[in-house]
Amino acid sequence: MVKTRSSFLVFLALGVFGIITTEMGIIGVLPQVSQQFDITPSQAGYLVSVFALIVAVSGPFLTLLASGLNRKAVLLAAILMFAISNMVYAYTTEFAAMLAFRIIPALFHPLFFSIAFAAAASLVPPERSGRAVTQVMAGITVGFAFGVPITSYLAAKISLSAAFLFGAIVSLAAFIGIVVRLPSMPVKERMTFGKQLGLLRKPQLWLTILIVATVFTAMSSVYSYFAEYLGEVTHMNGTWISLMLMVFGVTMIAGNFLFGFFANANMTRTVILFPLIYAAVYLFAYYWGSSFWPMAVIVFVWGAVHSGGLILSQALLMTDAREAPEFGNSLFVSFSNIGITAGTSIGGWFMAQLGAHRFIWSGIILLWLAFLLIMLKVATSKSLVGRYDRTGEDNGYS
Repeated sequence: MVKTRSSFLVFLALGVFGIITTEMGIIGVLPQVSQQFDITPSQAGYLVSVFALIVAVSGPFLTLLASGLNRKAVLLAAILMFAISNMVYAYTTEFAAMLAFRIIPALFHPLFFSIAFAAAASLVPPERSGRAVTQVMAGITVGFAFGVPITSYLAAKISLSAAFLFGAIVSLAAFIGIVVRLPSMPVKERMTFGKQLGLLRKPQLWLTILIVATVFTAMSSVYSYFAEYLGEVTHMNGTWISLMLMVFGVTMIAGNFLFGFFANANMTRTVILFPLIYAAVYLFAYYWGSSFWPMAVIVFVWGAVHSGGLILSQALLMTDAREAPEFGNSLFVSFSNIGITAGTSIGGWFMAQLGAHRFIWSGIILLWLAFLLIMLKVATSKSLVGRYDRTGEDNGYS
């Protein structure tokens, strides 16, 4: 019975995979977009920055507005919009149309993520909720590992249209799977806007939000310039850099489940150790970055540790937002995107000031800041201890 009901997790993860492929895959095909529409690279970059900005700003508010709707219907509408948008990308001859269809799915992005995580946790037995959310979040890491490289490969070897049609096909497959496998999820008792917004009156929630934003800022400040670091410092060519990106993504998949296991065993210890472990990875990358094979090994570990930021940040935030899990997940999506945007800017500033090698200290400094914030939370809150669980209910946190 549990196995049958849990089959929907595959399609929720596939939906997440399709969204990540659409969101991040555009980065690898921006040169082809610039050429096709005869625009500058900076203009093409609006396709990335506008998407992230819309997700960061609109997420919590749209999740509130959709809180009374059938969850299955919202998931289907969201993933269908990503399929339609990819088809527009594939066939439009107007850059303005492409930009518009980056804005529209960005509005649905936080809705799908927040509801998918909550649905994964609520439709399985309580003891499996953490594992269920980890399985759905695996769609993120698989998207980075395979969705983004496949999109880039199809654009280079076949056509830009083929790259976007791949995203459309994935989203349509997720749509069909959710139609067939996910049960209807009407809202039996709608939580008032006031009660959901009441979460924002909790000081501990804001401390957690600050931790989440800082962790994502620390990760993106270095990862955003991953390829440039390997090229300028490690002196890898384009082929090796592509391979390292693939290795990074694949080990992210393993790290996704590894950190889920560690968090289930001891949430507090795992959260405390995470920024220290990540800072150690950055230090190894700094001191061994100019050595080819040691750096290849570091990338292998780096990918696994990187995924821990996603898993632990979401779990930590949901601990404080258990009363309104969907709204809490939307806060996670919003502030993680704010962190990514800030991290890219900070890392770029450090690189301009210190160069391609020493800019990695931006990530180390930010991780130490995250560690201090985590220790402050541990010292002032009891909600960090207990079994790893993301149902939005109080199951062992006390």
